[in-house]
Amino acid sequence: MSAGTEETDRYEPAHGSGSIHVEHYDLDLTYRVVPNVLVGVATLTVRTREEMREIALDLAGLTVEKVAVRGAVLTRYRHRGDKLVLRFAEEVGDGALLEVSVRYGGRPVPMDSPWGPVGWEELEEGVLVASQPTGAPSWFPCNDRPGDKATYRTSLTVDRPFFVLAHGELVARKERSSATTWVYEERHPTATYLATVQIGNYESVALGEQPVPQRVVVPAAHRAAAQRLLARHCELMAYFTEVFGPYPFAGYTLVVTADRLEIPVEAQGMSVFGSNHLSDDDGARLVPHELAHQWFGNSLTVDSWRHIWLNEGFASYAEWLWSEHSGGESADSLARAWHRRLGGTGQDLVVSNPGPERIFDDLIYKRGALTLHALRRTLGDEAFFELLRAWTGRHRYGTVTTGQFRALAAHRAELEGGPALADRVDAVLTAWLDRPRLPALPGS
Repeated sequence: MSAGTEETDRYEPAHGSGSIHVEHYDLDLTYRVVPNVLVGVATLTVRTREEMREIALDLAGLTVEKVAVRGAVLTRYRHRGDKLVLRFAEEVGDGALLEVSVRYGGRPVPMDSPWGPVGWEELEEGVLVASQPTGAPSWFPCNDRPGDKATYRTSLTVDRPFFVLAHGELVARKERSSATTWVYEERHPTATYLATVQIGNYESVALGEQPVPQRVVVPAAHRAAAQRLLARHCELMAYFTEVFGPYPFAGYTLVVTADRLEIPVEAQGMSVFGSNHLSDDDGARLVPHELAHQWFGNSLTVDSWRHIWLNEGFASYAEWLWSEHSGGESADSLARAWHRRLGGTGQDLVVSNPGPERIFDDLIYKRGALTLHALRRTLGDEAFFELLRAWTGRHRYGTVTTGQFRALAAHRAELEGGPALADRVDAVLTAWLDRPRLPALPGS
């Protein structure tokens, strides 16, 4: 096992396998809302990455009824704890293509994690699925690693009149007397933690069509408040496409639940907010944060949770950029205020390698944003924003690491100012990412 694989496994010790890659998930599901019963068949297209006699998938809290495999002879399977292990009659080769079909069902519940319950969660009326970082196995069998991205087809049959939203584009809707089947296709590579289902008594409200279609899916009682909060959303989207590059998906949906939620959460092509975020002081700040994740996290997905600052640091800095653009405090003013605030606290976290238990530490968010501001001060605005667009363009729909970002930043710095500027950029990133001590912000 390579050092890189060992480090990845330290951050995902019980989830997923680097020995396989799931190319596609086909989920054919039926859900009864009131008794909270989910049944279905998940068909996975699996590519092996080494010679192997068995493969393991993640699935928690649900009962496996039948497993079938094409491309290998299945001798037996076992489902213990959160692992579904399939054993083959003979070893399959590196690069073999398997089709694995799992019939399963039960009463889905959120999975316990060091960061609280994650995954399938019942609401007062409906369901919310927020799987970051390890909750996807609460509702379908998967290879639950952020760097293993796949395409999806999700068919979900639910009692009428519930509204169903899943990641991807709606390609079919079939109504029967008592139920409706909603079929969504996600053609962009998607991490398991970003796969989602939202079920509720919602109505869909258009926010605008430019530069891409935007809408809010919201209970009727909260429609007016949502429209007030999101009155400038088209302007926000246009600004982010200017500074981050083209929006990576066909459209964007904001979901507002009738329930109160502790924090919003991103999913592929959408974000989910609680009704409390419509009036909270933080609501206006959180809207740009969640939108930015469509670039930083969803299109560019971390190869391992070790690199989560590439998601949260960038999304936090997006809040400051929008404030600056929309007539609020400048990014520089916000950066200096946060620098003073953090300067009065103990600094014991290494942003580039925080440890598995601290991937959602607030220092990841704020130190990550400050890292980008320090880099902006070092490169200058023109080169900095060219770097952001090059970063999102080069790795669009792919997986990313801190090392890749550092290499691109050094390359852009050398193009801009030669080896001397590249050395300065390397020193800035080393100080901010690899050392726990809080560095000084570069001068204007």
